[in-house]
Amino acid sequence: MDQAELLKFLVRNLERLQLPYAIVGSFASGIWGESRFTQDIDVVICPSLAEVEALCKAFAAPEFYVSPNAALEAVRDRSQFNVIHLDSGNKIDFMVAGKSSWNIAQLDRRKSIALFEDQNGFVAAPEDVILGKLIYYREGGSDKHLRDIAGIAKISGETLDLQYLEQKARELEVFETWQAVQDAVRES
Repeated sequence: MDQAELLKFLVRNLERLQLPYAIVGSFASGIWGESRFTQDIDVVICPSLAEVEALCKAFAAPEFYVSPNAALEAVRDRSQFNVIHLDSGNKIDFMVAGKSSWNIAQLDRRKSIALFEDQNGFVAAPEDVILGKLIYYREGGSDKHLRDIAGIAKISGETLDLQYLEQKARELEVFETWQAVQDAVRES
């Protein structure tokens, strides 16, 4: 199962389970900006304990590996767990939304878009993808996140809600990095 097939399988199961979600990370930055290869699919969810049990069953062995215990712990701790497609090694990182205003806003602001000819799915709004990438950069320092942000700023820049983005960037303490990326995009 390649990544596109895994994404379609993921979205169909989340829709069937009626579990609110937003695709984030590199898949989302590729939709709003410049696409690049990624090793996994990142998705934000906010399930109950019962919903996460049903989600784990949708990704059952022998095709997939998922630890139901890790998934339940992630819901309780508001952290993350993953699912691995065993034949391909492709991975889904499920990030359980925290309780901050921005975590909640990601799911409220998500956009339904055509991911495939026959399949719509929910993707985090471009501003929230930028904010997530700014946080990833702060935590890990990888320049790939800055490139993703710059790609979104170049391609979707005219449509960005800058007031929302700047307010949340200040709250999340990533405003200076956001300003530096904007300056670099203007200079290029």
